Amino acid sequence: MPLRRVAVQGAARAASAKSIHRGIGLACCKIAVRCCAAGMTMRTGGGRAMARSELDRKIEENVEAAVMTIGRLLSGREMDGVKRTDATFFKSGKRVLNGVEGRVGVWAYRPGWQRAAARVTSLGAVGGGGWAYWTAPQQTLQALEYGGGAAGGLVLAGGIVQAVRHRGQRELMREWITPLHLSLLDPLGIPEATRPRSYLHIPANFNDDDAEIRIDLPVNLQFNEQAVAEMVVKKLALQGVSFSWKYDGREPYVKVKKVHRPPTKVVFSDPKVKELVQKVPESAPLIGLERGQKIVSVDLDAESPHVLVSAGTGGGKSVILRTIASQLIHHGAHGYILDFKRVSHLWARGVKNVEYCRDIADIHDALIRLGAEGQRRIHAAEQLGDDSDPSEVGPRLVVLLEEINATMKQLTRYWEKIKEKGDPKVSPAVDALAEILFMGRAVRMHVLLVAQSATARALGGPEMRENFATRILARYTQNAWRMLVPEVQPAPKSTRHIGRAQVVLGGQSHETQVMFMSDGEARAWAMAGTSSPPRVTLEKVTQTQGPRDPGDSVHQGKPSSQDPGTQDIADITTDLGPARTQAPHTALPASAAGPQEGPDAPTRATAGAAEPPLPTSQEEPLTLREAQEALFPHLTLEALRMARKKDQDFPESADTKGQQLRYWESDLRKWERNRIKSENSTPFEEGIDFS
Repeated sequence: MPLRRVAVQGAARAASAKSIHRGIGLACCKIAVRCCAAGMTMRTGGGRAMARSELDRKIEENVEAAVMTIGRLLSGREMDGVKRTDATFFKSGKRVLNGVEGRVGVWAYRPGWQRAAARVTSLGAVGGGGWAYWTAPQQTLQALEYGGGAAGGLVLAGGIVQAVRHRGQRELMREWITPLHLSLLDPLGIPEATRPRSYLHIPANFNDDDAEIRIDLPVNLQFNEQAVAEMVVKKLALQGVSFSWKYDGREPYVKVKKVHRPPTKVVFSDPKVKELVQKVPESAPLIGLERGQKIVSVDLDAESPHVLVSAGTGGGKSVILRTIASQLIHHGAHGYILDFKRVSHLWARGVKNVEYCRDIADIHDALIRLGAEGQRRIHAAEQLGDDSDPSEVGPRLVVLLEEINATMKQLTRYWEKIKEKGDPKVSPAVDALAEILFMGRAVRMHVLLVAQSATARALGGPEMRENFATRILARYTQNAWRMLVPEVQPAPKSTRHIGRAQVVLGGQSHETQVMFMSDGEARAWAMAGTSSPPRVTLEKVTQTQGPRDPGDSVHQGKPSSQDPGTQDIADITTDLGPARTQAPHTALPASAAGPQEGPDAPTRATAGAAEPPLPTSQEEPLTLREAQEALFPHLTLEALRMARKKDQDFPESADTKGQQLRYWESDLRKWERNRIKSENSTPFEEGIDFS
């Protein structure tokens, strides 16, 4: 019986093999027949085609499918023939192709050679195992029994180790990468089936200072850069990061790095900071320090003649101006503080070469005189030539213009109140400010302007705002950032850290910790500077209201016979239209201790009929008692005497009458307007909007 069973099995196997060979041979014969028939048809010029049976068609399809399957298997392509990623035979894939739906497996991102090697290895293992079982079934089963157990144990142990080691990666994937991937689908325009890890390279320690995040971008670059940056910052809860975009080549990407923060505080009392202040150039005052203890400053001669400070309430606007102005005055600059709030810069009281204008009438006059001085300097620079020293046109002038929003409104109201028939609609003070902004660097005149909302309307037009190449923003809104520095995107998040600001210069933003100088330190540093250059005075300005043509201005330099140490500017005539000639202007600039006094001292111009009479050679100065009775009935004589002793802004005497000092009426009126009021009085006019 055993021999018969073996014989039967052998016969069955032979019959099976014979049938297989017969089928293969039949198929090959049919293929050969068809090829011959096709050849005969071509030779006979397209004769009658041979009819094909249904079996022949199926055999052809199966053979073709088998050939395609073997080709895909060995080439590493998808077995169903659908290409899902941009992977090639040698490079791994990074993107899911457009139009692909459904889930895309990990193997679809592998290069073709890896997939082909894995398939061939798997088929070899299966084929080898089958051959071993065919030849020696008992030994093969025994080997699988022991080897399979050992392999299963190793796989289990390896899986546990991998699960423990990659627990942080799974959490990173679940909490950060997947949500970011879902939020970037629309901004980047990528298919939803894209594997997040294929283009989002986010380390587990992405919040560390030295961490780097890389995001591969679509080659077509059809995405919104700002939207992508904002989404990355929001979904990863990042603060203080910089974006480096690379668009060229076949693999565009963006790198996100954490920006190192500036120091927590920078104070002038620190010896190291004070040493830095002493080392910076005269034209480039120190603003503060950024990350890495790097100096942040602006060169008023080479980079930006004017500085715009925009900050919300409590943003440190006055501190920034105080820091810059005190350094400039330390090096001999003359300061003009136009402060309608009256108390923003108390540090400047008594500082040499500083004129403090608190009253709107004095601010109006100061701007007109500064505009005339700028015209004189333009003509002087033209006569000196290109090779001359810029300081020959005069000492540096720095104008601190506080709260431009409220000041411009008040200048407009003031001009509407004093102008007469035939006068221009626009205030000449506003025109003078525009001229100063356009002159700037060539005449060594610099405007430090403060605004809570630096709109083009508040500054007199968009062209005036463009003169501020340096812009400092603190406690800003997103709207303010887009309005003032739209070229810097994405906008860094505003912070309420005291003294922290963004200094934007040349299209680059520098997060800066502004140097803090107290009132006493600023006053002491300004007073301790180099000896001031000869004072520039504006001896005479004849003005008639009306449209002004700067080309008609005539500027001549004329030495003063009364004060040999003073360089005077005489006969500066500005044609402002018909009809009204005003009195001479006062010296430019004047000290904060008060304008020059005496019969020969230059005098101050008034802006309209409401101004008090100015001192002339025929006018008699007044004693304090006469001034109290005629000019200041609301003040007591004792208050005037106390102010003369303690108020640093009280004017100097013109002469004496017996043992009593006498003062010019115009100087007394100006002092009364600009003096700091008591707590019981209101320092501002009604209807002022400081928002």
